[in-house]
Amino acid sequence: MSEKLVDQSLELLQKLIRTPSFSKEENHTAAIIELYLQQNGVKTQRKVNNIWAYNKFYHPDKPTVLLNSHHDTVKPNSGYIRNPFAADIEEDKLYGLGSNDAGGCLVSLIAAFLHFYALEHLRFNICLAATAEEEISGHNGLELIIPELGNLEFAIVGEPTQMHLAVAERGLMVLDCVATGKAGHAARDEGENAIYKVLKDIEWFRTFKFAKESEMFGHVKMSVTVIEAGTQHNVVPALCKFTVDVRVTDAYRNEEVLKIIRGHVSCEVTPRSVRLKPSSIDINHPIVQAGIFFGRKTYGSPTTSDQALLDIPSLKMGPGDSARSHMADEYIYVDEIKGGIEMYVKILEKVLI
Repeated sequence: MSEKLVDQSLELLQKLIRTPSFSKEENHTAAIIELYLQQNGVKTQRKVNNIWAYNKFYHPDKPTVLLNSHHDTVKPNSGYIRNPFAADIEEDKLYGLGSNDAGGCLVSLIAAFLHFYALEHLRFNICLAATAEEEISGHNGLELIIPELGNLEFAIVGEPTQMHLAVAERGLMVLDCVATGKAGHAARDEGENAIYKVLKDIEWFRTFKFAKESEMFGHVKMSVTVIEAGTQHNVVPALCKFTVDVRVTDAYRNEEVLKIIRGHVSCEVTPRSVRLKPSSIDINHPIVQAGIFFGRKTYGSPTTSDQALLDIPSLKMGPGDSARSHMADEYIYVDEIKGGIEMYVKILEKVLI
């Protein structure tokens, strides 16, 4: 691996960190990525704040592998002591907002893309996509450009995994549930208490076990997280609303889980979205086997990412540590970026060449 490419990747990451890119406000980092690729001889495409490109010898008859990571960030939490946009390097640590989630992954994937960019006779085309709005699961991120990218065979999604192989990821549904009763005076035997109506449903959410169990995650996990009812102490509430966080495993589709839930509870159930699907890739897939060959471990990820928007086999993998994501004084090790680039290249070489 070229030391020049590593140095350029670190410089690119520092530029990105120094440029605020909160979700829906990524236009300046999009411009930095676009210019960087163009300066390296790559023809780019852009839609809103998403940048994508293909290898030089792209051929429409070949299958395509997607390399994707995001350049938006959350807002810095109140615990920051350092300047979140300074991009300082101290004792092998590169500090800054988005350094670990997912700037290190993004610049490492860009470096791997550039490594293969001008090579002829690859078995796959390569599509690099640097996308927006991942942190808010927005509609103007990866989801917006998927129809533009063509026929994709599989994907590597860059998220901090210590370069281990997240071969499955839970999906997410947030459900808004409403039970309707009838208002009345609490001092008299009148009305129908909506709180009492939801108790049975809440207990069902707490105790129900779905028939199918994921080898990686076990059962679908459902948690009632918010309850809202009543206006004052002497009025029987006519409405009770509650929210359920549902983490769907790769054993189900979101729509299947929603149908089962509606078949068991009496309240009205409305999903905020069914877009964030569970995802997985076969352990025998060549890209997974390549990672295993180089000593990488497989596991199931409890957190969601842009994998949830893909309907193709996808592997989540990248330098950095998920435990550092969104933390105060976020950082990534310089050696993690160098090692990430090297591992991406080695794994892709076994599949592409």
